[in-house]
Amino acid sequence: MDIRYFDTLESTNNYCKLLDPKSVGEFTVICAGKQTAGIGQQGNVWVSEPYKNLTFSIILKPSFLALTDQWLLSMTLAVAVSDCLNNVLPKEEVLIKWPNDIYVSNSKICGILVTNQISGGNITQSICGIGLNVNQTEFPGWVPNPTSIKELTHEEHNTSRILDYLLCCIKTRYEQMKSDPESIKPIYMSRLFRLGEPHTYHYKESEITATITDVDHLGHLHLTTEEATEIVCDLKEIKFVI
Repeated sequence: MDIRYFDTLESTNNYCKLLDPKSVGEFTVICAGKQTAGIGQQGNVWVSEPYKNLTFSIILKPSFLALTDQWLLSMTLAVAVSDCLNNVLPKEEVLIKWPNDIYVSNSKICGILVTNQISGGNITQSICGIGLNVNQTEFPGWVPNPTSIKELTHEEHNTSRILDYLLCCIKTRYEQMKSDPESIKPIYMSRLFRLGEPHTYHYKESEITATITDVDHLGHLHLTTEEATEIVCDLKEIKFVI
């Protein structure tokens, strides 16, 4: 892997977008000690205390994936990050909150943002941004339900070692996705936050009680309401109440 460290960047994802896709190799990793404008899901800001966490982007080139299968990469990354945290946090239950946030109990420890670049109907490059809370223990009050490895273990951790292990997990699951793509979803579903449990959600400006039943190959969330109505949601259509 080609790991490039920067003291400060506006955003590791935005930096990757400036690189020439023809000259940058797969598994190039851009890592910043401090991000001044980190990006989260749906255009949200990713908040991370400088030099205490992992904020990085990895460039992948899954040209073997059809456009209709691009959700498989998001699932693979979520599984890989949960693999890493299951080892680092052996006493905790690490879960994947749809679409690909990583949770411990009801607290968010990691966010993943995948941006696919497409040409001629094929994925030419994927920029995969990952923000993992490692040693941060104080968060702004407006950040919803955060946690970190240090908060859970009560110990300071070496971010470089965790990065190395996390990248190893990503590479392992990525190779699995290439050789046996159908094997990823069962693992993802086995770790899915709230699967098969009735919970409260905001849906179409209303509050509903529903049970998650599936995530389809396009990444849509399937739920069944209390009234036995089946609903299928895209990212912006439903919000978890936690």
